[in-house]
Amino acid sequence: MDFGLSEDQEAFRRAARDFAEGEMAPHAALWDEDGIFPEDALRKAAGLGFAGIYVQDDVGGSALSRLDAALIFEELAAACPSTAAYISIHNMASWMIDSFGDDEQRRRWLPDLATMHHFASYCLTEPGAGSDAASLRTKAERDGDHYILNGTKAFISGGGRSDIYVVMVRTGGPGPKGISCMVVEAGTPGLSFGKQEKKLGWKSQPTASVILEDCRVPVANRIGAEGDGFKIAMKGLDGGRINIGACSLGGARRCLELAIDYTKQRQQFGQPIAAFQATQFRLADMASELEAARLMIHRAACSLDRKAPEATVQCAMAKRIATDVGFQVVDAALQLHGGYGYIKEYPIERYLRDLRVHQILEGSNEIMRVIIGRALTQ
Repeated sequence: MDFGLSEDQEAFRRAARDFAEGEMAPHAALWDEDGIFPEDALRKAAGLGFAGIYVQDDVGGSALSRLDAALIFEELAAACPSTAAYISIHNMASWMIDSFGDDEQRRRWLPDLATMHHFASYCLTEPGAGSDAASLRTKAERDGDHYILNGTKAFISGGGRSDIYVVMVRTGGPGPKGISCMVVEAGTPGLSFGKQEKKLGWKSQPTASVILEDCRVPVANRIGAEGDGFKIAMKGLDGGRINIGACSLGGARRCLELAIDYTKQRQQFGQPIAAFQATQFRLADMASELEAARLMIHRAACSLDRKAPEATVQCAMAKRIATDVGFQVVDAALQLHGGYGYIKEYPIERYLRDLRVHQILEGSNEIMRVIIGRALTQ
C-alpha cells in the first residue's frame, strides 16, 4: 500500500495545476457571470491530453488511469469546478465509445473528441426518469438500417452545443435489459433542444433538454448490442462519480486555502482570527475531512482501475463522502469569511454554487446510499 505518487503522476498533476492557474482561474468569474462556455480553454486542455484521459492512445487518448484522472480533475476544479465538471462529462462519453464501441466507431468519433474539435454529452436523465433511470421512456424503434428515436432527455450538459450525444434509449421491454446506447450526431433531422436552463451554478457549461422527434439514427451508431445500454451507462457513472468527487475535492481545497489566508489577515479583538482556537479547530476539521475524502476517492479509483468486484460500491461511497464533505468545507470557508464570503468580489460563493449540484448528479447521494445499503444487505 503506497500512498505516494509516481514521477509521471506528479508531472501531470503539476501540468494540470499550471494550466488551471494560468488558463482557467483568471477567467472563471467572468465565465460564471456571463454564462460563457470557454471553448478555447477547453481545447487548450485537450492539447494537454485532458479530453481523453482514459481513452486509448490509438485514437488520440492519453491512456491514463482513473487515479490519474482524479488527480487531474482535482487540480482543474480548484480553478473552476463548472468547467472541470464538463471536461469530466466529455471524458465519460468518450470512454463509453472507446470501451464499448467497435473499431470503426472508435476511429470515426474519438480522434475529434480527444482534441475537443467535437464536444460530447451524456444523455440518460429524463423528465420522468431521474434516480429511477431504468424506467426511461425514450423509444428507439427499428426501421431497416435505422432506428427512429422519440423522447426527451433532461438537464444535459452541453445540450445544444455538443456535437456528439451518447443517448440511452429503450429498444426492448421494461426495465434495464430493454435499454440500448446510441450516438446521435448534431444536425441529425429530428434532433432539437429546449431552452438553456438558468442554474444556480455550473454556469460555464450550457444545459438544455435534448429532444428527439422521429429522429433517424443509423443502426451503425448503436454502441454495443441491443440491451447493453443500461450496463454501459452504469459503468460510465462509476468513473463519473470518482471524477465529480475529485472536482468537489478541488473546489473545497481552494476554499480551504482561501479561508486560511483570510483568517490570518482578518483582525478582530486585536488579533488575527486565525489565532482563536475556535478558528483553528474549524480549519483542522475542514482539512482532516478533506484528506479523508481524498483517500476514499483515490482508493475507489484504484479499485476501478483493477476491476475489483467491490469497485461500484466503493465509487458510491467515495462520491457520497467527497461531495458532502466538499460542500461542507466550502460552506465553512464562507462562514469564516463572514459577510465577505457572501459577495461576488470573493470567489467563495461561486464555489458554493458550483459544488452544491455535485450532491445531486452522477446519481444523487441518496441513490449512493441505496447502492451501498443493497450491497450490505443482499
